[in-house]
Amino acid sequence: MGFKRALIKFPGIKSTADGAAIIVWVETHITQGACAYPITSSTTMGAGYQAIIANGGKNIWGEEMAFIEPESEHSSASACEGFALAGGRVTNFTSGQGLVLMKEVLYTISGKRLPVVFQIGARALTSHSLNVHAGHDDVMAVTDCGWGMLFARNAQETGDLALIARRAAEDTNTPFMNIMDGFLTTHTIENVLLPEPEMMELFVGKPQDKLVNMMDPYHPVMSGVVQNQDSYMKGKVAQRAYTDKVEQHLVAAMEEFYTLTGRKYGLISEYKMEDAEVAIVGLGSMIETAESAVDYLRKEKNIKAGIVHVTSFRPFPGKEIVEKLKNVKAISVLERMDNPLAESNPLTMEIKAAFADFASHDKENTIKIPAIYSGSAGLGSRDVRPDDIMATVENMIKNDKKYFALGIDHELALSTGESTDVRTEGTFSMRGHSVGGYGSVTTNKVIATIVAELFDMYVQ
Repeated sequence: MGFKRALIKFPGIKSTADGAAIIVWVETHITQGACAYPITSSTTMGAGYQAIIANGGKNIWGEEMAFIEPESEHSSASACEGFALAGGRVTNFTSGQGLVLMKEVLYTISGKRLPVVFQIGARALTSHSLNVHAGHDDVMAVTDCGWGMLFARNAQETGDLALIARRAAEDTNTPFMNIMDGFLTTHTIENVLLPEPEMMELFVGKPQDKLVNMMDPYHPVMSGVVQNQDSYMKGKVAQRAYTDKVEQHLVAAMEEFYTLTGRKYGLISEYKMEDAEVAIVGLGSMIETAESAVDYLRKEKNIKAGIVHVTSFRPFPGKEIVEKLKNVKAISVLERMDNPLAESNPLTMEIKAAFADFASHDKENTIKIPAIYSGSAGLGSRDVRPDDIMATVENMIKNDKKYFALGIDHELALSTGESTDVRTEGTFSMRGHSVGGYGSVTTNKVIATIVAELFDMYVQ
């Protein structure tokens, strides 16, 4: 492993960081500005970006950056639109209601083919109550806006996918969202490899060499005009000249990133799917928990379970998902939201549609589809524990609830029994307490950082 790492040109700079911090590292090196309105859990990204500017920081090319904070998230998206129209490389940091509030502008950004990248701390939307923690109903509310959407499982993927999203966006003139779970990824300290400035400069390139200033009076173009029956539909369908190329350019960006860094990404990732008979499918941080549960099930119960993580939700990799899942008996799709009036929750519905399009036919010309189960888990950062994943697998084996919930006391919930310790040998956990809660979060983060740096241990 050490020899292989020595052959990699840009292996990364060893450090500890949470998802927000690695985003700040990437974006303050490669962008020219950020337009954002602070909203939990993305606030620390905007604050970190602005702090770099306040302390005289410049991007890789020695340019002074701008941080613009308008009066709302809607306005911040509009500011990003103007920044990009003028040929600037810009970012935005948002979550929850902030993302939904700017939805109107998201359509115009994609329609004008502006290759911006927004960093999203995915957050539960306020409905029966307010919650500022992780959920995917905010990002699922904007899946129809014409943006690429990438989901990270941890801090490392958050930083890497920020670069991959930027490269794919600018290669296809298509905006992208880089999505991480609010608090669970944005605020969780982990060991990371920071991308080297030299690597970022090589991978994304100088803004002036790639972006177009549509507000140049010496080269005037029309943008955002009024189109009626004679033109609007032609312009809308013509967008496919760009969107049809997004998947191939995204894959190419992932492959080049792998060549440079040794860190491999794909439209989907898999874990122990070679001989899997049942599979868990999901998005984001809960999939790391699922991996530990699958290891336990295979070792202790001889259950052949596997996992598929959907890294690219847009473009949706239907063909790849069907190819990976076609031989299993059953799949359970876990989602951080619940939309009970729909046919299914969003990822489940996409997978069902993918099987309709890409599933193989048997001798009687009927489509072969695994049994598909759907579960809601982790809403508002509700714990998703290894026992929940094990209960999900048991539910498939018993052919029980087609829709279920995890981690709550409800008639639709799956029961888990006693807690199972799936930690590997040598792993330990520590909980910090303080009077009134003051300073405990920062203290625990500092302890994790010290443990990683002094003792070269893996921390989270």
